Amino acid sequence: MRLFIMLGLLLMHPLGLANTTDYRIEQVKDNVYRFSTGHYHSVFMVADNGVFVTDPINPAAAKYLKQQIKQRFDKPIRYLAYSHNHVDHTLGGEGIADDSMEVIAHEYAAEDLEWTQTPTAMPTQTFSDHLTVKLGDSWVELDYYGPNNGRGNVSMRFMPANVMFVADWVVVGRMPYQDLPGYDIHGMIRSTKALLQRPAFDVFVGAHAQMGTAHDVQYYLNYLQDLYAAVRDGMLAGKSLTQLQQDIRLDSYQKLAMYEQWLPLNIKGVHDTLIDMSYFDRR
Repeated sequence: MRLFIMLGLLLMHPLGLANTTDYRIEQVKDNVYRFSTGHYHSVFMVADNGVFVTDPINPAAAKYLKQQIKQRFDKPIRYLAYSHNHVDHTLGGEGIADDSMEVIAHEYAAEDLEWTQTPTAMPTQTFSDHLTVKLGDSWVELDYYGPNNGRGNVSMRFMPANVMFVADWVVVGRMPYQDLPGYDIHGMIRSTKALLQRPAFDVFVGAHAQMGTAHDVQYYLNYLQDLYAAVRDGMLAGKSLTQLQQDIRLDSYQKLAMYEQWLPLNIKGVHDTLIDMSYFDRR
C-alpha cells in the first residue's frame, strides 16, 4: 500500500515525471501544437519559415521533440522561449538551441538561470514587459505581469491561432500545487486577472493539467480569490493553521483534481505567505 501511495504522489509532483518517455504531440489549433511528457506540457508553432518552441522540459524530452519536428515538418527551429526559470521546464535547452536561433526569456528568468548556473542554453534575447516575435505569417506575443511563480514567468499568445500558453501560475482543471512552493499568491491573482482583461483567447494550454478556455481560467481565478479570502478572514478571526485547515471547505471547487488532497496544503501556502510576506502575525 505504501508503495502505491508513494507512486501516486510522484505522479502528481511537478518534478515527478520529468524523465518519462511517454511523449505525445497533438494539434491544438491551426499551426500550434502541444508537446507532452507525462504531466508536463509545452507548445510549439510551425510557420512557413521555421518553428517557435517553448519549454524543453528536460534533455531527453528536448532531444525527442527536436527529432520529431525535423521528421514531421522538416523546418528549422528559429526560436526557443522559456516560460520562466524553473528547472523542470528549462532543462534540455542545449539539446535544441544552436548558433542559428534565438533563445528568449524574460530578463528576470535569464538573470536567475545565469546566477544559479542552470545547465541549459542561456538566453540570447531578453525583454522586460512585452515582446512580439514574428515568424512568417504567424507571431508570438510574450507578456510579463509581475511576480506569480518562479522568476520572470510570462504568458505566450500564439497568433493568429489565438492560443494562450502559461506555465504554472494558471492551472486548468486541477488545484494549485500543494502548499504553493515558489508561488506568490498575490501575484497569481493579479496576473490571472490581467490575463483575462486582455483580448479573449480561443484555447488555453497550461504546462500542467488540462487545456481549456477563458471560462476555465476564470473559474481558477475565482478559486484563488476565495481561497485567499477564506484564509485571511480566518486569520483575522484568530484561527490557527490547524483550525483553518479544519474549517475551510470550498465545496464549489470540489471538481478540481486533487481537491481533497491539496486543499489543506493550499490553505497552508496562503497562511505561510501572509506570515512571511505580510507579517500578518505581527499586528
